[in-house]
Amino acid sequence: MRKVYKANILFTKEKIRFEVFENGYIAVDDGKVAGVSTKPDELACTGAEIVDFGNKLLIPAMNDMHVHAPQVHNQGVAMDLELLPWLQNYTFPEEAKYADVAYAECMYRRFLHTQWLFGTMRSVVFGTVHTESTRLLMRLYQEAGMGAMVGKVAMNRNCPDNLSEDVEAAIAGNEQIIAEFNKPDSLVRPIITPRFVPSCTPELLQACGQLARKYQLPVQSHLSENTSEIAWVAELEPDSESYGDAYNRYGLFGQTPTIMAHCVWTKGSELELMKRNGVMVAHCPTSNFNIASGMAPIRTFLDEGLRVGLGSDISGGHDLNMFRMLVYAIQVSKMQYQQDHSKAFLTLPEIFWIATKSAGSFFGKVGSFEPGYDFDALVIDDDVLHPEEYSLLHRLERFIYLGDDRQIVHRFCRGREIKEPTMNCEL
Repeated sequence: MRKVYKANILFTKEKIRFEVFENGYIAVDDGKVAGVSTKPDELACTGAEIVDFGNKLLIPAMNDMHVHAPQVHNQGVAMDLELLPWLQNYTFPEEAKYADVAYAECMYRRFLHTQWLFGTMRSVVFGTVHTESTRLLMRLYQEAGMGAMVGKVAMNRNCPDNLSEDVEAAIAGNEQIIAEFNKPDSLVRPIITPRFVPSCTPELLQACGQLARKYQLPVQSHLSENTSEIAWVAELEPDSESYGDAYNRYGLFGQTPTIMAHCVWTKGSELELMKRNGVMVAHCPTSNFNIASGMAPIRTFLDEGLRVGLGSDISGGHDLNMFRMLVYAIQVSKMQYQQDHSKAFLTLPEIFWIATKSAGSFFGKVGSFEPGYDFDALVIDDDVLHPEEYSLLHRLERFIYLGDDRQIVHRFCRGREIKEPTMNCEL
């Protein structure tokens, strides 16, 4: 049955402007948008259930394109370190705890609940090397009704022994997950996840590439995040022209849909290779500041036609609220503008489009209210922010900068309203 929602509707079909429907109507059939109009007669509303949200805002839901679910307990910890010591001293010890499925369940329930609070309905997620804990995370996403691509992490060098897995075991664990979750049109699917080149031998990288190709699965990893990391990759892969080329040689760089986090120092031949192969960037501004990586050249990426999304990257990043990522990304671009006035800083419609339609394209038709798109949506009650004084666009901007989860009163993923996930668990 068709459902029609009435509200003040805002979304970005193009990155240069918002589509605004004051007192608008959006029709939804089988979880997909059928149309948007200010005139209900244009949407064949006769006999449809009409839900009136009054003066509230209705916008596309958020997408977190790079997040480490098992690092939720370490948010805000060791923010005074660079990437490599941060990994060795804090991140790896925390991830080792996920050998205990009971511990994993408590942490993952906390993680999903926080994502729900902030209106993140789709995610690209790193798990750990542990097969059972990764399966549990995927089942929790299914239980919640939220969309995710979840990766069992592959690594077998330059990491603690209790997080190292030989090639055969890594592939066997991935194939278990693939057999269970690689279903057409499923909201929760596997993604091939070599942690990064320094943690994977050539044999493991090759095996990951073969898995992605065999099952036509997407790939995620890290790219050119930190200058020390880049130098390390050059030592480990001396035959590669760039960090990106190292992935490319193993079939992990656009041979199937690929998203690479950070890309802070991507330029030259690596940038050209990303363009040719259609590799997507997950921009993680808080993480890049916290672990002293730098400022990713997002304006350049947009000018070059690369697809870009936003990631929280906890716990390198300290915040799971994706609306804050919009703010931080704009602020980073303004700092870069001070260094080079030829690179315009990001505008609100541009960053909203990056966070919604551009990011959502990695999942299919997600992130817009155009016909045929999945109805992933948030209803915002911004009454506490005095909406009567502002235009609809300024109301949305004020929510992005000043609001929080208390203003998000309804959350939808693929047309289904997503209720608050349970946090119950026992350690």
